Amino acid sequence: MASTAAAARYVGQSVKRLEDPRLVTGHGRYVDDIMLPGMLHVAFGRSDLARATITQLDTSAAEALDGVHAVFTGVDLNSYNDSLRASLHPPESPAPPANMLADGDVRFVGDPYVMVVAESRYIAEDALDLVEVEFEPLDPVVDYETAAESDNHVHPELGGNLAHDLPVPNPAQQEAFENAAHIITETWHQHRQTNVPMETRGIVASWQPHAGVMEVWASTQSPHEMQLVGARVLGIGEHKMVVHFGDVGGGFGQKMFLGREDMAVLVAAKLLAAPLKWIEDRRENLLASNHARIEQMTVSMAVDEDGNFLAADLDQLEDDGAYPLGGPATPGAMATMLYPGPYRMGPVSWRARTVYTNTCGRGAYRGPWQMESVAREQMIDRVAREIGMDPLELRRRNVLKPDDLPYQVSTGLFFETTISPDQTLEQAAEMIGYDDFRAEQAKAREQGRYLGLGMALYIEPTSMGMGPLGTESAMLRVEVDGHVNVFMGTGSHGQSLETTIAQLVADELGVRPEDVTLHQGHGSGYGFGTGGSRSAVIAGSAARAAASGVRDKVVAIAAHLMEASADDLEVADGVISVKGTPAASMTMAQVAATAYQNSDALPPGTEAGLEHTARYKAPPSTHSNACHICTCELDPDTGKVTLLRYVVSEDCGVLINPMVVDGQIAGGVVQGIGGVLYEHCVYDESGNPLASTFLDYLVPTAAEVPDLETGHVVVPSDTPGGHKGTGEGGAIGAPPAVFNAVADALAPFGVYPNRQPLDPNAVLGLIASASD
Repeated sequence: MASTAAAARYVGQSVKRLEDPRLVTGHGRYVDDIMLPGMLHVAFGRSDLARATITQLDTSAAEALDGVHAVFTGVDLNSYNDSLRASLHPPESPAPPANMLADGDVRFVGDPYVMVVAESRYIAEDALDLVEVEFEPLDPVVDYETAAESDNHVHPELGGNLAHDLPVPNPAQQEAFENAAHIITETWHQHRQTNVPMETRGIVASWQPHAGVMEVWASTQSPHEMQLVGARVLGIGEHKMVVHFGDVGGGFGQKMFLGREDMAVLVAAKLLAAPLKWIEDRRENLLASNHARIEQMTVSMAVDEDGNFLAADLDQLEDDGAYPLGGPATPGAMATMLYPGPYRMGPVSWRARTVYTNTCGRGAYRGPWQMESVAREQMIDRVAREIGMDPLELRRRNVLKPDDLPYQVSTGLFFETTISPDQTLEQAAEMIGYDDFRAEQAKAREQGRYLGLGMALYIEPTSMGMGPLGTESAMLRVEVDGHVNVFMGTGSHGQSLETTIAQLVADELGVRPEDVTLHQGHGSGYGFGTGGSRSAVIAGSAARAAASGVRDKVVAIAAHLMEASADDLEVADGVISVKGTPAASMTMAQVAATAYQNSDALPPGTEAGLEHTARYKAPPSTHSNACHICTCELDPDTGKVTLLRYVVSEDCGVLINPMVVDGQIAGGVVQGIGGVLYEHCVYDESGNPLASTFLDYLVPTAAEVPDLETGHVVVPSDTPGGHKGTGEGGAIGAPPAVFNAVADALAPFGVYPNRQPLDPNAVLGLIASASD
């Protein structure tokens, strides 16, 4: 049946965020705001050694402290992990025994080995001081570059430190190397960073013994993942694991999976039949949540005499830490597979490895495979310098153009015709005033000033339609009063889904965004949550389909009641009217009242009510692309780098809300700037972390970030609405753009960096090395 909805009125508009009145006035409801009668509080005792055997653990004094209700060790809790480990890691894929609490050996500083439950967090912390523990120190494995060859094993039961090894040779690559005019090789190093969300991890768990139900409030990106895994840990049905989803203060990948502490709280809550709360403090977050980006890639690139890329050989090595969050499989495999990016790269051979070390476990961090862009874009600038070509010109010669599309990449990727890397490159170059800057840079060098420009071009795989990530459901219901409720398995934590989903539904259904409320968590259909730049395409398409199903029914009922043809009706702002005759109309509330309260008046065969459920299956991948260009000035006396301008040209398809998109880009860019210039999780040679507060782990403030200028190239995708994902792009493009800008500023000194961070000490060290 044909029906007519209003033309798009809200999609594409910078609608003010519906979340903001609640959040900016302090009325958000985060996990630490949850207060339950009789609630107890949890604190964890953590190892201050990177590697040791627990030789004595006496909790009797802690248990005797007034206000302490229980003290748990690994002996009490870890048996609950057995069924979970069996379901997640089959025998042919061995994984480290990530027990809830360390039992026997501790394997990194911050490894939890005891858990206290008390009437307040203060009492719990005091009780930890009464736990008597003795350790026999062991030699830790700290250097990931030598871990694979070490006879000292982080997990002796696994027989070695090599967690993952995936070699993918390509004979055509070697042939191309033999005929190349130039072969340039460099090893690129990223350094250890962490996600540092504004709100740390946290969970409240309340066991209802009369019903056999576990009720949970958590700071999570994926409420259904928590439901699924939590139910397996507890040995209960998923329908008895109720996960409430409130406001979440950031995650960036850190809150996609259950942590060991989350599982321990769930089990303890069941054993005690009491509501428990654990809120991670900042020191715990920096030491024991997850780390990321500690990796290196050795790249050899072959080019011909005209600068055309011929082939590449890659060797990626990544530090998994002791207990990688989400398992030991490597983002490095994605990084090497994605290395060709937006260029005609030719055949590529690659190898991706991860190793265990006695450090905090690796986990996802916004754009977890971004090493592909870091290594590639830094390598392209290095190649440009080696062969004496301008880096913009080198990219222009090799970037994919419309005539190249669709394009089959040698690593197995396939790019559709809906990408635009050449257009974003040119738009960004125009925005920055490329030629004018180069002239200004030359004059500045004559004056003893050192300016630099760096760029980065990338293609981001978003909304990957595979495995649990591949689908999303939406159940939409128009209530009797005409208000629209949407129930989804997403886990918004800063992506403005309450607004953007409302915009999509408003246009499809013919209502206003403020008439739509998004509900996530308990009561919604299964979804993987929010991550992987998947919400606009997958969740948005599901919401659109659900709204379309309800719209058809609304129009059919209204046509019957108004004795009009459905083809003659239009819907806008919650009013269904006859085209050209606005006086002949009904409100959404009137239609809903009929659908629920007067079913005899409905068209024959029409089911009562106004609701529809839809599940969207995404294509294998939808690709966004962008170009970042950054300029900076370097002070050779202090090593300080000052960013001057930062421009981004982004193609994320049809923009649902430009303000939200630009905000997502800006947030990612700031994280990328922080990663190159400020943030660093440092360990000494004994595995002791040297950055356990924000005095040591520096993050950029507004004073260090230039105004961000954003341009858009709009090439619609082949998905409903033409959208593409954009949540992670800023964090992918920023690191190599900033790195290349600093490297360009350092060029007159005859040095070329190959590792981050580029903080003042590193910059001064590079300048000093030029005179050695």
